[in-house]
Amino acid sequence: MGEVNEGVPRRRPSTGQQRADEAAERGGGRLTVSDLLARVRPAKAPAASATDPTASTASKAPAASATDPTASTASATDPTASTASTAPAASATDPTGAGPSAEGVAAAPTAGGEVARLAEIITAEAARLLPGGVMGPDTDFFDAGGTSVDAVALVAGLARDFGLELSLDDVFADARPRRLAARALPAEGSAPRALPALTHGARADTHPGTHPSAHPDTRTDAGTDADLELILADLALADGLPWARRPEAVPPRKVLLTGATGFLGGHMLLDLLRYSDAHVFCLVRAADETEGTERLGAALKRFSLPWSGEIRRRVTVLPGDLRLPRLGLADERWDELAGELDSVVSVAAAVDFLRGYPSLRQSNVIGPLTLAELAATGRPKPLHHISSIAVFNEIGIESMGEDDPVAHIDGLVAGYDKSKWAAEAALRRAREHGLVVTLLRPGGIGGHTRTGASNPQDLSSGMMSVFSRFRTVPAFSHLNAAPVDWVSRVAVAAICEPDAWGYNYHLSGTPNSLPDVVHDMKLGGMNVRVQDWDEWRLDVMARLRDEPIAELDFLARVLASPTAVKLCEATLMGPAATGERTEAFVAAQNLPASTRYGMQEQLKTFERLAGDGLARLPDRADQPYLWFPETMRGSLGPVGGPADTPCSAAFTLSIVSMYQLVKERRVDVRGELSCSLLHPEPLVVEQGDVWVRPEEGIPLEHGVHHPLLRYRLRLRDAEGGAWWLEGRKSAHARRDLWRQTRALTIELGREDEPAMLEGEIVVPSDSYVRDQVDGIRVDPRLSGQEKRLAKLSWLAWFGLEIGRGLLGPFARVGADLLDLRRHPTPTERKR
Repeated sequence: MGEVNEGVPRRRPSTGQQRADEAAERGGGRLTVSDLLARVRPAKAPAASATDPTASTASKAPAASATDPTASTASATDPTASTASTAPAASATDPTGAGPSAEGVAAAPTAGGEVARLAEIITAEAARLLPGGVMGPDTDFFDAGGTSVDAVALVAGLARDFGLELSLDDVFADARPRRLAARALPAEGSAPRALPALTHGARADTHPGTHPSAHPDTRTDAGTDADLELILADLALADGLPWARRPEAVPPRKVLLTGATGFLGGHMLLDLLRYSDAHVFCLVRAADETEGTERLGAALKRFSLPWSGEIRRRVTVLPGDLRLPRLGLADERWDELAGELDSVVSVAAAVDFLRGYPSLRQSNVIGPLTLAELAATGRPKPLHHISSIAVFNEIGIESMGEDDPVAHIDGLVAGYDKSKWAAEAALRRAREHGLVVTLLRPGGIGGHTRTGASNPQDLSSGMMSVFSRFRTVPAFSHLNAAPVDWVSRVAVAAICEPDAWGYNYHLSGTPNSLPDVVHDMKLGGMNVRVQDWDEWRLDVMARLRDEPIAELDFLARVLASPTAVKLCEATLMGPAATGERTEAFVAAQNLPASTRYGMQEQLKTFERLAGDGLARLPDRADQPYLWFPETMRGSLGPVGGPADTPCSAAFTLSIVSMYQLVKERRVDVRGELSCSLLHPEPLVVEQGDVWVRPEEGIPLEHGVHHPLLRYRLRLRDAEGGAWWLEGRKSAHARRDLWRQTRALTIELGREDEPAMLEGEIVVPSDSYVRDQVDGIRVDPRLSGQEKRLAKLSWLAWFGLEIGRGLLGPFARVGADLLDLRRHPTPTERKR
């Protein structure tokens, strides 16, 4: 790593990076802290009055000083001051583990009755959908275990049973029942029709995995200003972190890893075990170690990762929860880890593009801050945080370099983007406390290049699935994605290399442009049509509505959400992410260089997604990649009788991709067959297949016939009658090799009936080369060079297979002769 960070002081980031960090923390230079305060406090509403019980206390607080942008607006003599400025800064001193609540930093209490009663109803309905049936009015529905599907059921149930119309976007934005109730009442104008007693026997309680708010609920508009207020309060938590010394610059021997049951985290766990001597402590959300171990093993197996005794020997499962104070660990265990660990790796995150910042902050912001507290406590330890290039998701951003300023906070619209931005900003503040923080930013994380294991819920995987399924792509700028095995390997190498600590890295690989994706899919036999973004989005939504696919339901919801659509637009229309430092590090460590996550790298993943019904591999309905004519003539007759009736066939053989040949060894057939014994009019091929060297050329009929080609056709006559055809070209140990490649022995019969006719049809020798070599045609959308390559690839592959097939019978005859010489007959013994 010396050449990577040459000339850079070891104890602090580079000057350019420090300026970038400071600018990023200010929101890219457009909003200062005082700007944030000005937006979220003074201009919100007039001061509260006796006639306005819902007025926010935030509006009473004075603005921050222009000369001290970080100055608190709270005053010891001002009881109405916002809790954002009076709450303790560090999570270690916050008994709720959540820092200031959204209610505490945004507004004052409402006139309780109706809101509390409605919150009770929403809480009971939400609890009914949870596995444990336990929910609290200040518990986030998703943190308590609810899913996107459960959110839809919650909205539908409230509308059906109570006449309460809630927006699904409101639930995703902030899924705490008390907040939903506070929003619903103004929207309805009054309480919904009768607020009945609790039903379904659900118990309104605090979910054991979450924290109730430390402050009474308040009402505020669910707008950007409320998020900014909450983000500002969360950033302040970093100021209370302990001061840390520089850790010892040695590879880690004991590592705490969060998110090991996730897609990237599971691969990083295995790479940590493969490429280091570390013992890994895995924080797993579970009731006890046994349950946590079972969850971890099941997750690794789900992603085609090994789960062996050696792995279990080097892994310690810690039952806990990233969202809880001190990770939900006992004080003694926390203190032990603080003194024993060499490194803390933060991978766990709530990845949901529909949920709002208040719903995501506990996992994505407060959790990393708790890990920062652990890293700074006791023995000095570096913190390695898996962030995301989503911190750049602002429309119009010009560059995405490792040290470039990230997006302006007021330019981010999705809660997920805001949560990743806030986590980075808070951890950059932690750097000022001496904590060594490495920020690792993947883009889209694609499937494993060898196993094909993927995360179908990843936005990139979802996009690629619908690209292949519907053969359309939106007009985008870049796809910043890399396979999980490369992302994991580089991340683990940075964790294990002390010279790499404390910097920013982009693990987004080599970006794909729109022409790259179209070209890759075209060569893979998936010819796609480029559509305008809005046209593509509406088309995909309509298709997924007509043909629902459970695993792609999340993508349909993302495309239907105005906020999530803006996230997609920023992701797809943004510039290419660059990573000069990452490239230098990869080269210095002799790691695999990043390459485009193209069709060849995605092949295994496409096969797996297709097997799961998500993607669609090339099939006969697609535009052929290469095709040529095949004309045959011969004669047919009744089975067992003379074949004296003329018969001819005019076929077109085609493939949709070389993948079809390599994986299936199959060629598509269409065309027609003419024979007066069958029908006065030609029979049309409805579906036809030709297998090249079927069964790998295993000989038939006691080794005499070695299969070269096998034809299987389904035909239809002019009256609609269905017919079948079976045909074989076989190799024999005879001299007529040229004829063996052209002669097809066939049987025909009506559908579901035995064969009626049999005979032989042959490709005329004078038309064979003219049609099947010179007559090859290639997709006109390919370039001239690609057409030549396609033609040569087909001829080379087919020629090699037929050559092997013709050689087989002669090799077998030779082997039989040698075998006879080794076992002389009795007559030979006498002689």
